[in-house]
Amino acid sequence: MPQVVILTHGLSKTYRTGFWKTKPIQALDNLNLEVFENEIFGCLGPNGAGKSTTLKLLMSLIYPTAGRAEILGKSVFNLEARRHIGYLPESPYFYEHLTAEEFLAYYGSLFGYSKSELKSRVDHFLKLTDVFHARKLQLRKFSKGMLQRVGIAQAIINDPKVVFLDEPMSGLDPIGQREVRNLILQLKREGKTIFFSTHILNDVETLCDRIAILNRGKVIGSGTLKELFDQEVSHVEVVISGISAETLRELVGPDVSVSQSGGTSRLELPAQALLAGIVASIEHASGKIIAINPVRQTMEDYFLKLVGRPERRATPRSRN
Repeated sequence: MPQVVILTHGLSKTYRTGFWKTKPIQALDNLNLEVFENEIFGCLGPNGAGKSTTLKLLMSLIYPTAGRAEILGKSVFNLEARRHIGYLPESPYFYEHLTAEEFLAYYGSLFGYSKSELKSRVDHFLKLTDVFHARKLQLRKFSKGMLQRVGIAQAIINDPKVVFLDEPMSGLDPIGQREVRNLILQLKREGKTIFFSTHILNDVETLCDRIAILNRGKVIGSGTLKELFDQEVSHVEVVISGISAETLRELVGPDVSVSQSGGTSRLELPAQALLAGIVASIEHASGKIIAINPVRQTMEDYFLKLVGRPERRATPRSRN
């Protein structure tokens, strides 16, 4: 049985807003999670779902209203547990006149390393994050993607067992996103556990071993991608030749999607559609069935099914 590295039980957070701080806002409601050793765990959801609140609670930056959270079997408020974690917030502030080398040396010095060990660590993590070539450059001259990689280097300068990343792809161009994705996969290969929040669904499909979907402070889906949506067929695509789109529409009715490209036509049928009768009608009209393809739902399909369309959600909360 894999070791549980991150555990939350009944974790809840209520903020008080308004002039007299009398209006309660439930940012997180009874969060129960288990994250196992050496996995990439994605926490996703729309804005205001509770992702950043979860990370702040795990980092003990704020106190829970109820429940508990543990890292490596110890309370998140335990100093010993905190020595083995790394954290990159969503919008970090870096002193821009420091070079990358100076920046990492400062953060590394907080862990009490000797001068020689500190230099070795700084060089190692600059190389790991592929910014060693720019180590003498001031951070104000870095691109957003390079800053994000330096931020990750800061988060792992103490070689932590668990790394927390809050929206690590936010604001990056496609090249920057790919670089950070590759870095996260490298951290997994080195045996680390990575917990990150995101609203970019492609990151989830590319990186995550397991996920939890939050909405309005509650978990509405969790597990591996295969457990959650891979087995569910969203619709069936039928590819046909030898028959016009107009004839097809007459056969299947106006409610079925029909498209035509070149010499073939395509039907999109509900997963539960009775194919035998439809196929017989097409063949009776001299059409030829080329392929029948079950189409499984994507991460986006699953996410929207759980969360709903933005215009149907309640007014977003002021906190993420």
